[in-house]
Order: sequence, then structure tokens, then C-alpha cells
Amino acid sequence: MERESMEFDVVIVGGGPAGLSAAIRLMQLAQEKEQELMVCVIEKGSEIGAHILSGAVVDPIALNELIPDWKDKGAPLNTPVTENHHWILSETGKTEFPHFLLPPLLSNDGMYTLSLGNFTRWLAEQAEAMGVEIYPGFAGAEVLYHEDGRVKGVATGDMGVARDGSHKSGYEPGMELHAKYTLFAEGCRGSLTKGLEKKFGLRADSDHQTYGIGIKELWDIDPAKHKPGRVIHSQGWPLTEDAGGGFIYHQENNQVAIGFVVTLDYQNPYLSPFDEMQRFKNHPAVREILEGGRRVAYGARAINEGGLQSVPKLSFPGGALIGCAAGFVNVPRIKGSHNAMKSGMLAAEAAFDAVVAGSAGEVELTSYQEAFKNSWIYKDLHRVRNVRPALSKFGVTLGTLYAGMDMWLNNIGLGFLVPWTFKHGHKDNEATKKAANAKPIDYPKPDGKITFDKLSSVFLSNTNHEEDQPIHLTLKDPTVPVEINLKDYAGPEQRYCPAGVYEFVEGDSGDKRLQINAQNCVHCKTCDIKDITQNINWVVPEGGGGPNYPNM
Repeated sequence: MERESMEFDVVIVGGGPAGLSAAIRLMQLAQEKEQELMVCVIEKGSEIGAHILSGAVVDPIALNELIPDWKDKGAPLNTPVTENHHWILSETGKTEFPHFLLPPLLSNDGMYTLSLGNFTRWLAEQAEAMGVEIYPGFAGAEVLYHEDGRVKGVATGDMGVARDGSHKSGYEPGMELHAKYTLFAEGCRGSLTKGLEKKFGLRADSDHQTYGIGIKELWDIDPAKHKPGRVIHSQGWPLTEDAGGGFIYHQENNQVAIGFVVTLDYQNPYLSPFDEMQRFKNHPAVREILEGGRRVAYGARAINEGGLQSVPKLSFPGGALIGCAAGFVNVPRIKGSHNAMKSGMLAAEAAFDAVVAGSAGEVELTSYQEAFKNSWIYKDLHRVRNVRPALSKFGVTLGTLYAGMDMWLNNIGLGFLVPWTFKHGHKDNEATKKAANAKPIDYPKPDGKITFDKLSSVFLSNTNHEEDQPIHLTLKDPTVPVEINLKDYAGPEQRYCPAGVYEFVEGDSGDKRLQINAQNCVHCKTCDIKDITQNINWVVPEGGGGPNYPNM
């Protein structure tokens, strides 16, 4: 069966904050200039917001520009931040770091804590009301190219393919979506974005990206303990040698978002980010908040941490990268949605001008790159550019002290005293030590009240994939997991995956083999990043598969 095709002016791959902001901005410009414009957004999740996971404390600066009357239109930003806390944890104690000593750029005054998934659902409503076509449940599986090498659009994945590659009774071929310009808003470590970076050499003048993994839970807590708008960040225990930390956000309706982030350049192959999160919850100061409450949701997602020096070239013939596909997270602020939204708006303006000028994609959107360099996104990232690499360069303690000094100087207008920009050293997958040089970690068993195991956690993520479909966690060489990862590194994939996808099982002959439980995958992309030899390649499963986060 041949694939059908549809024609648009702009196709956007990914229905997150960046993609939806781009779609809205395009339609705003079309209305202002009285131009007809056909814009399409595809989203691999079963619905808009199904795959969105963030802390989240949101800076409304981009929203104020995009939809100034967002309050009147019912945007779900209902809980302004009322308290800022920074805890330094030991195993049993905590020290409250004085807020006035923190660089002012780390303040959350004027911010809101909310469900980013619900926010994207609201953005989708605004976009659809303006005429944007949104297709959830359709995963961008392939980039399409013109004969001259320009991006032509994307093809969605086939539906109804069995694991052995045969077509089931309900088979439907993917749809080709052609556009003058295609904006890729896949989020962190996008599968199509990886190919685009390689084909067009987008990282020729930038550093490699570096990442963290965030594990998050939602809890309904005792109303007597709930303080709407209270924001807590922590550092220190349970991590001792690696960078990362926890967050606790008191949101609306007696709900707390709690999470833990581990940078993926950690060295010990025995470390498990999921279990570090469970240990974090057992800290007396944290456990006291959760006791008497009930866990209602779970999820995990990789996070771009490279900062300014890891932002690749943003445009290429026929398209551009926006949002976390490019990597605009401000790591010390633990925020990226505002930058993602603004990048989508800037790319939309460049694409609109090109379309109105009659370009069918022949003109590259270089004006988007220039607009980025002159925007507040660039300023936001520039003043914190040395923070993340300093942690790897100097270690957690000295790196934190340096980062604080660097941010203070930038905050008080003395940034010229630190004109340098640190480079990232090794890639995250290259940091892992061999098991012989590392110490095993004995994690306590979950108690089923505050701490839990992976499988019961995945259940709360509402993750679902058709059992009989091709495994989307592909291995370039099936011998590597046992011959290298298990033999030399004690099989770290069974620990860095927060969903129990990978496990080594014993075959009939007594030999070990890697079993991939792809149906558990929450699409965090950690395996694609942390796999030692980069043997694992994450590709999109059948559209609509994966987690279904209701309120994350």
C-alpha cells in the first residue's frame, strides 16, 4: 500500500510547549497579515500532554508575549510561587541555605508551579481555535527529503505491523506530511533530530549535548502539610560524588510534585537513578512531608543540560530545531519551558516571512538563528553557561562554589570578569567506569508506603504499547550487551533505565542474555544517551504508545 500525502505550509513535529507556541505564533501572524496558512502539529502521544513531564515551575515571560491575556483565557497557571527554599542534605539532617545568598536569577518570585501537561493541553486548545490541525497518536518516524537534499516533511509510522515485520489485519501505512518548512520539536534526544544533526552537520561549531535524568512522582498529601506555592530544591545526599538534586513543589489541590535529577555523566555503573530517588524520599525532612499521603503518578524523562555551548546550528534547508530538540534548558534555574516557547515563536516568525515571500523551502531560515542570538533566550543561557561544566570540571563541591561566584558576577553586571566559556569534557556514555573499578551500591528494599519498585511505578505511568509490534529499542549489535556491558560494566542498563525495560536473564544453557521489555518504556531516552558503546538506538514505537501522564 502506498502512503498518502498531505500538503501544508508548515509541519511541526511534537505537541509540547515549543511546537504549540510555534503553531500559535504562525496563526497570529497569518491573521495579522490576512494570509491563509496551513499549519499541522503531530504528536506521538495518545493525546496532547500524554508524554509531557516536567517539574514544573514555569517562568511566564514567553506566555506573556505569546498570549498576553492568558489569565482571561483560563490558562492553568493557578499557583504562584510563595516560598523559595534551598536545602543542603546530609543523610539525616538538612541545612537551609539562606535565600539572600543565592544569586537572584535563581529566585522563583513571579513564577508558577503547575502541571506542564495540562498547560500544553490548554495551548493546544488555543491553537486549534485558530485553525491549527493537531494530530495526536501520530509519531514522526522518518524525515522526507527533496532530490536536492532539502527537508520535504515527515512520514508518520505505519500502524498494525507485527513484531516479525508482517502486516496485521488492521495494517495502515504511515502518512506523508509535506511542507514548505518543517519544525522539529521532538523534545530532548529526539530520534529524528539525531539524524538531522548528523546529515546537516549541525554540531560542527557547538559542543556535544550532556544530559540528566529526572524521576518524578505526584503525591496527594495531608492538607495540614500542604503549602500552595512552596518550592524546595535540594542538593547533597543521597548523591556524594555525582551532580544532581531533588525538588518538591507544592501545587494546587493538596498535591506535591516531588522528583530527583541525576546527571548522566555519573561514573559508577552500579548507580540507579530510580533508587536514588527512592532514597531521597526516605530522608527525614522529605519523608515527613509524604507520610500520610498517597502516590498517584510516576514518570521519568531525560533533560538537556549542555546549555549555551551545546546548542547546535538551529536551521537547515527546509526546516529548523526548536525547544528541547535544540536544548534550551537553563540548568541552575531548572527551567526550560519559557525558552522552548520563545524559540518556537522565533522560528515561526522566520518561517512565516519565508512562506509569505514565496519560498517553497528553498530559503534557509537563517534569520531564526540570528533572532535567537539577539533574544533573551541567549542572554538567559549565556549568564549560566559555565555552571554545568564546572561541576564536571571541578567536582560537586568546588564546582558549586565556582558556579555561585560565576552567577553572582553575571547577576551584578560584572560578567566581563568571567569572559571564558567552559567546554564539556567527555560525553555522558564515556564517563562510566568498569565494574572492577567501582563499588556496588546496596539500595534498601522498598517499603510500599514511601518507596516503591520500578514495576509498580510504571503501572502508575499508564504506559501501554501493543505487545505484538516491533521493538523500538533497537540494538546495532546484539552481542554487545552481554560481551561488553555485562562482562565489563555489570550490565548498567538494568539500573539506569527507570522502567525495568532491560534485564539480563539466564537461558536454558545457563548463558545470560539481554531481555528487552519494550512495553514498559516511558520514553525517557536514557538508554539512548547512557549506553556505553551507543549500541542502543531509540526509535519511535507505533503512534499513541508510551506513557499517558494525566497531570504531570
